[in-house]
Amino acid sequence: MRITMIGSGYVGLVSGACFADFGHYVTCMDLNTDKIDALNKGQLPIYEPGLDDLVAKNVKDGRLVFSSDMELAIKGADAIFIAVGTPSRRGDGHADLSFVYAAARDIAHRTDGKAIIVTKSTVPVGTGDEVERIMREIRPELQISVVSNPEFLREGAAIGDFKRPDRIVIGTTDENARRVMTEIYRPLYLNEPPLLFTDRRTSELIKYAANAFLAVKITYINEIADLCEQVGANVQEVARGIGLDNRIGAKFLHPGPGYGGSCFPKDTQALVKTAQDSGVPLRIVETVVSVNDQRKRGMSRRIVQACGGDVRGKRIAILGLTFKPNTDDMRDAPSLSLITALQDLGANIVAYDPIGMDQAQIYTAGVEFAADAYACAMNADVLVIVTEWDAFRALDLDRIKAVLKEPVVVDLRNIYRPADIRAKGFRYISVGRS
Repeated sequence: MRITMIGSGYVGLVSGACFADFGHYVTCMDLNTDKIDALNKGQLPIYEPGLDDLVAKNVKDGRLVFSSDMELAIKGADAIFIAVGTPSRRGDGHADLSFVYAAARDIAHRTDGKAIIVTKSTVPVGTGDEVERIMREIRPELQISVVSNPEFLREGAAIGDFKRPDRIVIGTTDENARRVMTEIYRPLYLNEPPLLFTDRRTSELIKYAANAFLAVKITYINEIADLCEQVGANVQEVARGIGLDNRIGAKFLHPGPGYGGSCFPKDTQALVKTAQDSGVPLRIVETVVSVNDQRKRGMSRRIVQACGGDVRGKRIAILGLTFKPNTDDMRDAPSLSLITALQDLGANIVAYDPIGMDQAQIYTAGVEFAADAYACAMNADVLVIVTEWDAFRALDLDRIKAVLKEPVVVDLRNIYRPADIRAKGFRYISVGRS
């Protein structure tokens, strides 16, 4: 089938490359000509493990092309996916749908009269209705069907998630659109992923409800971790004990400095606003948003305590800047709030991340960036592990101790066993473990 992907960012590029790898012919379109020029040269705008090889393979095989010409991109397409950004709107937390609606207008003006429009972007309930209204207002004669098909991709594992999904949610009541969407995902039949067909509004809400629930789990175990520290319990064993209950499950029960990234912060905010506008406030999600924001900045208190109550003039080494491993995404990363709080207290920050330092320089100021973990630790008063990159799990602790000014480690991801690292002569502070 011929597929057009409007938007060549994270969702559009990963989805487009995977659809091409299924055997479909895909055009990834973006109005940013610099991005398209770079993609045509083999330069990707994001880091995602395995994506560069997947893109190169399908470009070489002629199934994946990039274009900034909307009319050319959508001509003859069996389905046109909208995969543009929906960031939080400045000031009120609502999802900014301007890019989605602009794409709908452009498609309406340029389509040949028949079109299946698939919203891949994360959008609030009712967005599909508005997309359809906009297009019919521009060209009432159009034969269109607007479908909701939310993505459930984890950064760092997106290709595996796309090719081996837990579920594929498709919101449409149109039989032709259902047939086309079934054919698009047919190559996955050997994996037998559950294809959940529902109405459009329900599909849109599933995405937000799923992300909000995961955010609740993360925030819950973070608060349990705080309690564990006060009562002398071990949060990792608590998490294992409750996670073995299959009604709860073990995933997203890992304590840390709070959730971040491109999805959870904006999606929880958008869901809260949607619920408030509908007169059904979601008190649990509202609290989660507040608690998580406080936690990210509050992590600075652990570093202050580790430095004897004052970090002014102290050199703080930060290992890990991205919001999670295996991505260069710095959006709402906990490291940003932590660094800002420490700088406000007079600390000097030196940082290292295996992939994310180029992006980190866009989001930070006054930070010294090191060439590796050991250069980062050199003459630092404390070493802080913020992101659980594999490269940090097996550091040469003797070498780290030799270059630190003081043998102090604050591990916000609990990647070391307290007994092991203390046996090396470190003062070690972790999360939820006494």
